[in-house]
Amino acid sequence: MKVLIINLDKSIFFPGSKSLERLKEYAGFCGKLSVIVLTRRIFEPIIIDNLSVYATGSCCRLKYLFDALSLAKKVMEKERYDLVMTQDPFDTGHIGWLVKKKYEIPWQCQIHTDFLSPYFWRESLSNKFRVLLAKFLLPQANGIRVVSQRIKNSLKAKNYKLKTEPIVLPIFADLKKVITSSVEDNLRIKYPQFNPLILMASRLSKEKNIDLAIRAMAEIVKQYPKTGLIIVGDGPEKISLQLTVKKHQLQSGVVFEPWHKDLSSYYRSADLFLLTSNYEGWGMTVIEAANFYLPVIMTDVGCAGEIIKNEESGIIIKVGDEKALTEAIIRLAREDNFRKKLGEEAKKAIASLPDREQNLDLYKKSFNSLVQ
Repeated sequence: MKVLIINLDKSIFFPGSKSLERLKEYAGFCGKLSVIVLTRRIFEPIIIDNLSVYATGSCCRLKYLFDALSLAKKVMEKERYDLVMTQDPFDTGHIGWLVKKKYEIPWQCQIHTDFLSPYFWRESLSNKFRVLLAKFLLPQANGIRVVSQRIKNSLKAKNYKLKTEPIVLPIFADLKKVITSSVEDNLRIKYPQFNPLILMASRLSKEKNIDLAIRAMAEIVKQYPKTGLIIVGDGPEKISLQLTVKKHQLQSGVVFEPWHKDLSSYYRSADLFLLTSNYEGWGMTVIEAANFYLPVIMTDVGCAGEIIKNEESGIIIKVGDEKALTEAIIRLAREDNFRKKLGEEAKKAIASLPDREQNLDLYKKSFNSLVQ
């Protein structure tokens, strides 16, 4: 089986890339795996045994389509491929559909974000265009893989005329891998002034709505002045978020840290984990936090309701509900036993997720079902 993947993950070209390691695993069950990455930077091709990775090196986003199709032509001229897979139903999906039509091979479209959330639509004009493009493209796909039951349910509710039933395959989290961290990364040692200690870890972008947590903190410190919020991540909203912290005079209670590859000691030493996104496909950091028995408060997005269940393995609030978030944090600050119970139940909830071998086997089956 020869597979062509089109995606946007330029981290594949960086040293120590987890994405590249994952591609090597996929290549293990493919006769040939070629990957075209849409980038605005030139990278040297990566050739490892039966795995080949190429960057478009485009001068602008408008050139992605043409450069990717040019690379696809070169790949296809060498040998015929059995399947094309794309990372989303937008930029890469458009390319995948054109490759499917030209070379008459099946196309699997993967969906990693909840693009049917009303918050996705409202966020920008470009997102509105993406939703309309997906509405056209998805019925053309031979197979669809989504990362959560939420996305599958949303597709059903929209009554898209799909060729096949979407399969649900969550983003893989290596829950068995425990990375040893230095003692300096223990949050309780770094920030002894904080109790309770709240952790957030995400890209600092608009859809993550981290501003909601900062506003909630302004109320929480009135009752629990020692409460600390550690926000780990980088992104375009960082300056705006820092200004919000300053506006509410929370400089002593809210700390920003750059992204860490290894957050295991942070998960171990925090008291609770927050996810306040307007929309999510899955919520990988929630799964990672649960792996360390860390109780979770999250908005009703991604794996909420599927893995994290309200009052059982976490607390779920409505998107944007500042009052509910404030009350949930104060409740867990007060109720130690309940907080401990939520952490234990969250750990149990993730036990049902596929392990590495099961995940790879499900991937292989999803590919084989389209090739045969």
